[in-house]
Amino acid sequence: MKPLPLFLAVSFVLSWLVALPLWLGGGLSHPLLPVLGMIMMFTPSLGVLAAWRVSRTPFRAWARETGLTLGERKGRTALIVIAAWLGVPALLVASLALSVALGLVSLDLDGLSLFRSQLEAQNVPVPADLTTAFVLQFVVGVVAGPLLNAIPSLGEEWGWRGYLVPRLTSTRGVVAGLMLSGLIWGLWHAPLTLLGYNYPNLGAGAALYFTGFCVIAGVVFGWLRLRSGSVWPAVVAHGSLNATAPIILVIGDAAEPPNMALAGLTGLVGWVLLAICGAVLLKAFPVRAASGEEAAASQATSA
Repeated sequence: MKPLPLFLAVSFVLSWLVALPLWLGGGLSHPLLPVLGMIMMFTPSLGVLAAWRVSRTPFRAWARETGLTLGERKGRTALIVIAAWLGVPALLVASLALSVALGLVSLDLDGLSLFRSQLEAQNVPVPADLTTAFVLQFVVGVVAGPLLNAIPSLGEEWGWRGYLVPRLTSTRGVVAGLMLSGLIWGLWHAPLTLLGYNYPNLGAGAALYFTGFCVIAGVVFGWLRLRSGSVWPAVVAHGSLNATAPIILVIGDAAEPPNMALAGLTGLVGWVLLAICGAVLLKAFPVRAASGEEAAASQATSA
């Protein structure tokens, strides 16, 4: 099998095998959901390794081609990493502010009732000072989240942005390639999202909805990859998103919980913000598809 189809086959088949216990019983209430979800994040990297084995490319060259290095301009990559580290929480706060302004989120800053109800649902002791607990949790998520989530985030990003994005953009152009990579990324989540993951009120429709989010977010994550020549800015962005996205909306009111399909960064409000962000980045800081030696290597591994 050719490397690219093999990568996709391994990534998708293994993701379904990992999630199979959820489908056999318990769904999203299965006690192993967090563990299985984390294991699933490594299946794209296993797909990359499978593609590498059949490509017969020396691993050093493969690591460079798939973004494991810091790119040709390490200083630029470092700045993009910092921008991703701080930019994702900034987008989350902006999405919350816009959601509140549009009446999609009712805040409960005094009682933090939604935060309280979530802790109680998880059988976690409720702190006496909820406000301090929330602020501490958010700060830790912003500061340490990308580091704590770096390994599982790399498990996904080495596949989607490290391997897939350069290959799709080299053959389909930057915008189409980035959007297609996001579509594939979103569909890969189907073993979880068909069960309602991220949007419980949508049921199986969450799979289609989250795929839409991934297409838009994939443009931003893909820009990070192409602009830096490295997968690490996307790893940081992904880790930050996973660490902080669940936190930001818990300052809502439990009596009127936010509709996750509309509010926050993964809702329609966030889609708009991410689309604007992606358009601005592509316009102000253009990136190019793989070309020259890089494109030749891409074609060789896909042929």
